[in-house]
Amino acid sequence: MRLPLLLVASAVVAGTSCAPSVAPSVAPSVAPSVAPTVAPVTVATSPATDDALTAAQREWVERTLASLSLRERIGQMVQVWVLGDYTNADDSSFAEVRRWIERDGVGGMTMSLGSPIEVAAKINALQALARVPLLVSSDLEPALGRLEGGVFSHYLMDAGGATVFPSAMAIAATGQDQDAYDVGRIIGAEARAVGIDINFAPVVDVNNNPRNPVINTRSFGEDPAQVARLAARFIEGSHAAGTLTAAKHFPGHGDTDVDSHVGLPVVGADWAHMRTTELVPFRAAIASGVDLVMSAHIALPALDGDSTTPATLAPRIMSGLLRDSLGFRGVAITDAMSMDGVGKGYGVAESSVLAVQAGADILLKPNDPTQAIDAVLVAVERGVIPRARIDASVRRILALKARSGVATRGAVSLDTLRSVVGAPAHRSAALDIARRSITLLRDRGTLVPLGGTRTVVVQYMPESELRAGRVFAAAMRRGAPSTQVVKLTPSTAQSQLDALAPALAAADRIVLAPYVRRIEGEGRPAIPAHIAEWMAALARTDSAGGDRRLALVAFGNPYLVRQVPAVGTYLVTYSVGDASEQAAADALLGHAAIAGRAPVSLPGYFGRGDGLVRGAPQ
Repeated sequence: MRLPLLLVASAVVAGTSCAPSVAPSVAPSVAPSVAPTVAPVTVATSPATDDALTAAQREWVERTLASLSLRERIGQMVQVWVLGDYTNADDSSFAEVRRWIERDGVGGMTMSLGSPIEVAAKINALQALARVPLLVSSDLEPALGRLEGGVFSHYLMDAGGATVFPSAMAIAATGQDQDAYDVGRIIGAEARAVGIDINFAPVVDVNNNPRNPVINTRSFGEDPAQVARLAARFIEGSHAAGTLTAAKHFPGHGDTDVDSHVGLPVVGADWAHMRTTELVPFRAAIASGVDLVMSAHIALPALDGDSTTPATLAPRIMSGLLRDSLGFRGVAITDAMSMDGVGKGYGVAESSVLAVQAGADILLKPNDPTQAIDAVLVAVERGVIPRARIDASVRRILALKARSGVATRGAVSLDTLRSVVGAPAHRSAALDIARRSITLLRDRGTLVPLGGTRTVVVQYMPESELRAGRVFAAAMRRGAPSTQVVKLTPSTAQSQLDALAPALAAADRIVLAPYVRRIEGEGRPAIPAHIAEWMAALARTDSAGGDRRLALVAFGNPYLVRQVPAVGTYLVTYSVGDASEQAAADALLGHAAIAGRAPVSLPGYFGRGDGLVRGAPQ
């Protein structure tokens, strides 16, 4: 589950309260079958286990557990989604979250959408309502700016926000493992400053399917060993900042071509492949002391013998494989229970009970938190779920609260926040990584760095991307004042494309700059067909004529060359965002060296490790 943190108007939080539901019709809990034995692995003591706590922390855990009723204990196993915007204390959305905290005793919340100050203020207000301090989480993967301030559309004024780093794939392209540590540390420091305890990162999925519409650049790449190394370094950096981490999406969402936000992907890999590919980074994350592991809403027939049950609801995977075979002792959390990958075919009550039976400690974002809690309560009372199973999960959750400091920490300081979040040194680090990640995969006519006096930049972005391309266009104009910028959107008609012919014919250089962000639930990350064909025709003409005037810069998805296969110069950023746009312009204009290497491959187009080098800045 992932939603961008932008400054938006107040909205009602998903989910409604309701009376206790009838327990779902499920079979009594049985001992999960054990997954095939994996190779022995040395596992560090998980930070979530009791033996990692001080005596005082253990005493707090046991005292707090003893003070909770059965329903309150189950409430600790639920995390609700909360909008980080400003709301009046009597607003219906704020009142609903207050009910979840005060009446249902939920154990945590996932923050989304809001500027840093407002997010911190809202966390402070909601923490004050909780009897047991809340674990606060957010999706803070690199490049998605979960605490980004957003844009005031009327004025196109940037509201400011947290540091936005290039994507995980961009970090891998630099070839420097230290970058993953530094990004984890800086994101962790900024998260702590606003009151967020858990970063739902790193993504440890191995992106070995170029058609993957949901993981893509969120992954460190297609090499399991590289993904494992970088994930371990990211976890170490996050822990250095005092932030908890969650490896996702177990047991591996990389080899899919369906978005689990809109359907249930079926992974056809057999056990031997999973053991040597998808599970390698999870082993490394566990060995590095990752605090949580998040399940994937994917079906794995070879492991579970079933093509219709998501891993989130499969005991053989969440208990047999994760706990028994891999030895994970931390907190198991589901991906968002509102996603169609688990929601289709299961009601809130049934999926909640099945997830707990499978091995989940935390239910993330059920559509109706109250109904989820009541369903699990009835299942325990009927003997479907042992009470000891609930206590084991709550102990793990309380141990996280003790170790993270949320159990004893007061309100975060809004004054201190300003000295941490979005600090100049952090933004400088983001730009440095972005520059070193830029990868030049083709340059047949040696266009880069760009020469000539007349450059036309043709940008493509969806209408909703208000800030897309602004930094890139401004940087290109500064470097080459005669640069002409044209913007295309999905609604651009063929006649408008044809009308660009005179300007393109007169240009010394043409730069195509498609901006394709991977957004959950919105299909494949690609250029619209009619615009892609127009770009492909330009590339064919350029190649056939021998002019070599055209370059394509792929912002976001590095696999876009499939849509413009004849292009002679192809440069990828792996990311969207200001730092990546500035870095791309610097690379094209010769203001920065180019040395990135592709952490993924696309058969017939480029291989892992490919990347042309351009020397010192001019």
